[in-house]
Amino acid sequence: MPDRSTPTPGPALCSEEDVVRLVHAFYARARADAQLGPVFEAHVEDWPAHLALLVDFWSAMLRGTRRFRGAPVQRHMRLDGLDEAMFARWLALFRQTTAELGNAPMQQLADEMAERVAATFLARYRDARG
Repeated sequence: MPDRSTPTPGPALCSEEDVVRLVHAFYARARADAQLGPVFEAHVEDWPAHLALLVDFWSAMLRGTRRFRGAPVQRHMRLDGLDEAMFARWLALFRQTTAELGNAPMQQLADEMAERVAATFLARYRDARG
């Protein structure tokens, strides 16, 4: 019976190039999406800097690096008009992207982490809005 436990973050899971590909492919897809694109375009002023920050975040999550510095939950709490459908769409596009990368262990861990991130953000966003 195959081991279905969650893969462990670390350099053996994926390369830094894999993380860059994931982040850049996903956000290119999200920016082009009719539902999510306008939100990103309205709030991200410097895409190269934002993508670099997101690479650092996902590198920390998937490879265990420690270079991410930021407060993503607090930053997202300032946005107006987010809803459950947007988080669901974000997850669907993320899963579509990870499925295309050809690294099943990375896909599994990234998808699980994305689900946790989305659930946390949505719950805190709802709490902040009453």
